[in-house]
Parts: sequence; structure tokens; C-alpha cells
Amino acid sequence: MTLHDTFHNKSVLVTGHTGFKGSWLIAWLKTLGARVTGIALDPPTTPSHFAAAHLSDGMTDLRIDIRDPHSLRAAIVAAQPDFVFHLAAQALVRQSYAEPMETWQINVLGTLHVLEALRDLDKPCAAVLITSDKCYDNVEWIWGYRESDALGGPDPYSASKGAAELAIRSHIKSYFPKATSKVRIAAARAGNVIGGGDWAADRIVPDCVKAWSVNQGVELRNPNSTRPWQHVLEPLSGYLALAAALAERPGMHGEPFNFGPPAQQNHSVLELVQQMARHWDQVRWSDVSQSASGPYESGLLKLNCDKALHHLRWHAVMGFEDTVRMTAEWYRVYYQQPEQIAATSRAQIAAYTAMAQQQGLAWSL
Repeated sequence: MTLHDTFHNKSVLVTGHTGFKGSWLIAWLKTLGARVTGIALDPPTTPSHFAAAHLSDGMTDLRIDIRDPHSLRAAIVAAQPDFVFHLAAQALVRQSYAEPMETWQINVLGTLHVLEALRDLDKPCAAVLITSDKCYDNVEWIWGYRESDALGGPDPYSASKGAAELAIRSHIKSYFPKATSKVRIAAARAGNVIGGGDWAADRIVPDCVKAWSVNQGVELRNPNSTRPWQHVLEPLSGYLALAAALAERPGMHGEPFNFGPPAQQNHSVLELVQQMARHWDQVRWSDVSQSASGPYESGLLKLNCDKALHHLRWHAVMGFEDTVRMTAEWYRVYYQQPEQIAATSRAQIAAYTAMAQQQGLAWSL
């Protein structure tokens, strides 16, 4: 069954749909013919992919704080969703140091509110709850973390995502028994996505394009830190494939999944900037790692995604160069032909799907 067969004319609810990943997800769901309901606050940045691509058109666009359990429950029950994707979060590590209480309230209590609302659904529903690759107790070893590895995190953001995973696991075991639950739930862990339309603070690609678009240099705080960079469409294809599998296969209920690029696609911040520079004019950067001050950020993090490959026949589609190229192309269109952004986003989704088809990935066929 294709993604179009799975989601066409289905009620799909997405929390955090005005954010970077959420906006790309609803753009994709619209191309599949889904009836989309979004629950979120206003877009977290100006500009934003959500606004630039006019994604509020053709969907039910709700402004609800997931910390408000009553409004959240009412909206979810009213939507009667066949599928739920929970992406609403406070997603920035550095902001979590400044606002730890807010971070924990949104990421942990907000997730619990979604879980509680799902308890009130008396219909079949597949729910994918997204946390983060930073949910693991990262000791910065060279191996990729598996879904069974210890949860934790040294900073408020990472710890909150580990705690959200524990909340998900506990609620599934307590209130959504595998044998009888109409609602099936899985957790998805991914991170360090790049792609067009991200303008969040303290992220390297937005820092670059914002500076370079006005002929300024960008400062690299941690040029040697490595990350499993992947295009935003990579984990989203995993979330969609996982939701489809949840709906069809009871054995997927309660399972966590990693979604990331191959281990050899771990590249440093400096390598990412150098690759971005190949697709942009008038680029400058400087290494300020010796003078930069700020909270702790991990230097090495890898994921093992064998479970997704085995159970979902999912793996990342694009290599590092194509990932950066597609990202840079989107921003170039935004700064030169902003009226073409909606079409560009749709075209990139179609191009990514075509690449997946060439590789024989089950979700794309």
C-alpha cells in the first residue's frame, strides 16, 4: 500500500504544524490528499516555512497550546483522527538552559496531554509521537545508539526528551494494551535535520543563510562538532512509513524507532558550512570556538537505524551532498523568487519521492 493509499481522504492531526518539521509534514500530507488538522502556536520564527508556503490554506489550522489539556483534548476528539503526529515541542538546546521549566512543561507535560487525549478516542488511530535523538544518555562514543539504549541527557532539552520517552512507554503499558487498544502508538527519534524554511536561532544552516544573504560572515561556535545531518524529508518519510505500518500491523504498537542517515554521513559543522558554500555566493565564516562561551553541547552523536530498515524497509535516501544542495536551492528560491516557495516545496517532496522510488523503498512504491 502506497502512502497515497494510506493517507488519502484520512483525518490526520499534526501538533506543531507551524514549526519547521511540522510544516513540511503537512505540506507532504496535503500532496497525499489527507484531511489535515493542525494544533500549534503561531509560527515560532519570522519568516517561516509555514507562512512562506501559505500552508494554512486547505486545512484546519488551530491555535492551541499543548499545555492546555482541555482545549487539546477537545480538538483531538473533534477531529476524530485516523492518524496523529505529535511534533509540538520546545526544540532548542540553548533555549532549554534559559527556560528549563518551559522546556519540561512543553516537552513532557505536553506529551502527556496528547497521550491523555488519545485515551478518549474510541476509534482506530495510529499515533506517532516524535521525541529526539538527544533522548539518549549520550556518552559520545563512536557507535550509533540503538532504541534499547539508556535514555537520559545532560541538558534540560535532552533530559526532557528522555523523560517524554518514559512517559510514552509508561502510558502505552498502562492504558493502551497491545491486545485490545484501538489506538496504536509508536515513538520516533531523529534529529539534526536541515532543509529549506528553517530560521530557528542557534542552528547552523539558518545562521549561514541569514548572514550570507546580507553579505555578512557567520561565526562557528563548535566547528568540529559532528552530527548525523539529514534532510527534513528523511525522518518525515520515516514517520509516515511508521504510521502506515502501525495502522496495518499490531506488532508495531509500543515500539520506538530511530530515523537517521548512515553512520558515514556524520559530518562536522565546518564540513556542512563548506558544502553549503559551494551553492552560495559571497560566503564568509570565522572560527570563534576558542572565545565562544555558552552552555554545554554534545560533540558526537550517532544513531543506529537497523530496526527501521528491518521492520519498515526504511533508510535515508540522500547523501550529504544532495542533502545540502536541496537545502541551499530552497533558500536561494526564497531570497530570489519568494512567490515560488510553495511550488518549490512541493517539487522537492516530489523529487525526494522519485529518488526513493529509484532505490526501491517500500513507502515510495
